[in-house]
Amino acid sequence: MKSTAAVLWEVGKDWSIEEIEVGDPQRHEVLVELRAAGLCHSDEHIVTGDTLVELPVIGGHEGSGVVLAVGDGVERVAPGDHVAFSFIPSCGRCRWCVSGHSNLCDLGAHLLGGGSIADGTYRTTVGGQPVARFCQVGAFSRHTCVHEASVVKVDADLPMGVVALVSCGVVTGWGSAVNTAEVAAGETVVVIGCGGIGSNAIQGAKAAGARHVIAVDPVELKLEAARRFGATHTAGSIDEARGLVRELTHGDMADAAILTTGVAEGHLISPAVGLIGKTGILVVTAIGPMLETHVELSLAELTLFQKQIRGSIFGGANPKVAIPQLLALYRDGLVDLDSLITKTYGLEEINQGYQDMRDGRNIRGVVVFD
Repeated sequence: MKSTAAVLWEVGKDWSIEEIEVGDPQRHEVLVELRAAGLCHSDEHIVTGDTLVELPVIGGHEGSGVVLAVGDGVERVAPGDHVAFSFIPSCGRCRWCVSGHSNLCDLGAHLLGGGSIADGTYRTTVGGQPVARFCQVGAFSRHTCVHEASVVKVDADLPMGVVALVSCGVVTGWGSAVNTAEVAAGETVVVIGCGGIGSNAIQGAKAAGARHVIAVDPVELKLEAARRFGATHTAGSIDEARGLVRELTHGDMADAAILTTGVAEGHLISPAVGLIGKTGILVVTAIGPMLETHVELSLAELTLFQKQIRGSIFGGANPKVAIPQLLALYRDGLVDLDSLITKTYGLEEINQGYQDMRDGRNIRGVVVFD
């Protein structure tokens, strides 16, 4: 079928709106009509070249839609079902899935490539040329054909913009606090970077019972939002936060810090580690440039104070469990997802949406499909 999508042809260029051809779903595949897609910073990483993927590529990994058709062998969803995409596919059979780490499923090996999970061939073309889909999803498209491991059925009455955000940013941020940082009642937590993921790390830390949640960001709009999401204190920089944390903890420093900046740069690690105290945990959720290998860090500080640095993908959560769980909390009014959406855009406005993100005007922009 013919559809429309935002395609990146070259690093450093704008997204180009193209007419595409989407193939029929093959065995274990699902054809989805998109309703909403989040403008996540991870897609910006492929524009800047920090994340290396096959080009050309249809962007978007955070989205929601309605199932139009399914291929043979599909058991998880049926036509008419509302779904959230899971940019981390989960097979349910590999070592990582069966040990409770389906966010690390072996199917993740396909995420930055172009061929489909099912058989390695392409489901999308532009003018006859095969086109990859970012994270095997390609949510910046009115239609996409994905593996059933990449979708999670959700209740049909939920707002599709909210469902889109839970497919990545909400769970990633929330889980970074609750799962990876293991925030406990009474603790002090610092969240560095208060965009879509950082805002949800704040909500997760608050829900876990943190006494102090310090939000760090140079953009006042984001600090104002952080206060609404549960931050007890704010700071414009890591340097400013250091003195505040020392004062609040009587010198013990924070129990956890969560790095959710737009880009994880090596020079940020040492000052971030300096915010946590003995046995403290620094969670690195932000994505760093793939070719960057240098980190500033005092190894003596790491050892002598028994500090920890942990990576976190999808918030250390299991997609098939976490997505319905966060949506249930939203339904019960225990997590604020509506306020995450600062502005909505049409697909043809996607470049303006990303410019607004770069300029600090959005917590999260969302593309809404007619």
